[in-house]
This record gives sequence, C-alpha cells and structure tokens, in this order.
Amino acid sequence: MRWNAKVLATGLARERFAAGHAGPDLVAPAAPVRVGLTSRVCRQADIEHDWLRHWCPALFCYPLYHRKLWEDCFVLQALWEAGMLQEGRRGLGFAVGQEQLPSLFAARGIAVTATDLDAADRRARGWLASGQHSAASAEHLHYPHQVDRAGFDDRVRFRAVDMRRIPADLRGYDFVWSVCALEHLGTLQRGLDFVRRAMDCLKPGGIAVHTTEYNLAPHGGTIGRGYTVLYQRRHLDALAAALAAEGHEMLPLDDAAGDGLLDQFIDLPPYPHQRFVLGPLHAPHLRLAFRGRIITSAGIIIRKAA
Repeated sequence: MRWNAKVLATGLARERFAAGHAGPDLVAPAAPVRVGLTSRVCRQADIEHDWLRHWCPALFCYPLYHRKLWEDCFVLQALWEAGMLQEGRRGLGFAVGQEQLPSLFAARGIAVTATDLDAADRRARGWLASGQHSAASAEHLHYPHQVDRAGFDDRVRFRAVDMRRIPADLRGYDFVWSVCALEHLGTLQRGLDFVRRAMDCLKPGGIAVHTTEYNLAPHGGTIGRGYTVLYQRRHLDALAAALAAEGHEMLPLDDAAGDGLLDQFIDLPPYPHQRFVLGPLHAPHLRLAFRGRIITSAGIIIRKAA
C-alpha cells in the first residue's frame, strides 16, 4: 500500500512537470526575483514560483518537489535579497557536509570559511558513513562545475568546528548559514543556543540564514532530545523573542501549511535517496512522517543589530 501510494504521487508530480509547473523542461528566469522572503516553511507553491526556479540552474538541477532542494534555494534567495551574494563578501557555513554552496559562493567572489564537526569526533561517524561529511578538508567541497580550482583554493577555507562551541576568532562575517544542522545538536535548547551564538560571528547588520526540521503540529508533544529534534512554532517564536531582546530581528515566520495537493502528500519510507525492491521512485518529498510526527523544512532569516 505504501509503495502504491508513492507510485500515484509520483504520477501526480509528473503531471505537474508536464503542465509546466516544475520539472526538467522548465525554462528558469534568467534573473533573481525579489519576493520579500521571510522566515517560512517549505510549500508546493515555492517549488512552482520563479524565485526558486531561478536558483535551480545555479545548483545544476531542475525544480522538483523535494524539501532539500527548497532549503538550498531558500538560503540563496535570502542572501541575495539581503545583498550578500556580491564579490568581496565573507560567509561562514556551519556543518557544511558536502554542500555545493561554498563553491557557488566562491564563484561569485565571496570568501568562505566552511566548517564541519571534526572527523575524529565520534558524533561524525554517521555523517561520514552516509557521505554527508566534509571529511576534514575542503576537498569534498570543490565542485568544478561551480568554480575552477584556483578560484576555490583562493576563496574557500575549511575548519573543524563544533557548533556547540564556536571559536571566538570566527568574527566579522557578512553572513552565516547552516542547512538542516541545528536539530542534530542533541536537544532543542542546544540548537537554539547555537543560533544565538552564531550571531556573534556577524558584522553589525549581517545576515544569518538557517534551515531545520519542523514539526507542523503547533501544539502537543515533539521530539526534544536525541539525534534529530523537531522544532515547533512555539520554539521559533521563543527564539525570535530572545533574539529581539539582544537587538536582532528574526523575520516573521510564515508556517501556513499550503493548499497545494502535493502539500497534503505525506512521504513514507523508502525516501528518494533510498532504494526499494522495484527500484527508486521520486515521489514528492515536501512532507514526511518521522517517528509519528508530520514534518517539513523551515527556514529562518535573522538580521544582526546594526
């Protein structure tokens, strides 16, 4: 039954492709589209909007209904709207794994400090095994289709950093970012503490952009401790209040669930990166079930006090 549901959902996604809403044949806007992006959750309408479509060629992909693509595009759109994707800027990334973003930023003349947990740390074992860790060097962050070797070596530096203890010398950056990292620090509070500490790394007026796992249930229980924790509206509202008390501004959170048909599809294992006896399927992956909760991705944007 689970597999049959994924087959049907894959067919619905392909119909959206054929109708020109997303997919490999879509012609992306040549220039970015300013939409006044604020903190928000992933929705079908975003995948089908010109603001996200523009960034897909920059990531060498096409628009598809997957929240992980949304996360990278959210980071890029937020930074572009803040004027951060300009030559001469400095960016600091946390838990970068093997993201394309450091290479993409370097291609635009941005100096990048890319950080990840020390590969010798036992907490890094799972990320190393799954190929999602930068393995103690910048080598895994170089994407030749994004930037040539000389440009990468000139602008990207790698450093082992524990997000729970940010070194005091990482200061003076124009922007910081993390993609689905803060929920892996062991508890809800540790993730929120990381976001607040990362603000110290910014210049006055700098921008922080983070994405995380988001429990769509506004009330009731969540997962507050363990390998992956799940934030709810109340946690991010409390974070916004704490940041405001320190003089910073978290842009308002739009967590409307979305009214698209694919917003209602809850993905179940096996997920797109996994295989099944009949081979892979690419069902929509905007929402999924995780330990009894319905979750998606959320992105937050914070301006440092000027």
